[in-house]
Amino acid sequence: MTAPTLRWTRRAVRRLDQIGAYIAKDNPDAAARIVTRIVSAVENLASYPSMGRPGRIKGTREYVFADIPYVIAYRLQSGVVEIITVIHGAQKWPLELTNT
Repeated sequence: MTAPTLRWTRRAVRRLDQIGAYIAKDNPDAAARIVTRIVSAVENLASYPSMGRPGRIKGTREYVFADIPYVIAYRLQSGVVEIITVIHGAQKWPLELTNT
C-alpha cells in the first residue's frame, strides 16, 4: 500500500512561517526546533494519517503535540494528507478551516 502524499495549504505554510518568526524574535534556536518538530510530525502523517484524533471541525483530524503547544489540523482526501493549518493550543479555533 502506498503512503498518502502530503499537501500543505497556503494557510498552513503561512502559519508555520508566522510561528517561526514570532518565536525567533526571542529565541532563534527554539524557533528552529519547534518548526522542525512540526515539519517532522507532518512527514509522519504521510505514513500514519490516522494517528491524529478526529477534529473539532467536521471532516478534519488533529495531531496534538505532547511536547509543544501546537495542533496540526489536517484532512484526508483521496490519498492526500492535506495540512490545513497549525494552531497554538491557546488560540480560539475558527468556525471552519479553509485552504486560504
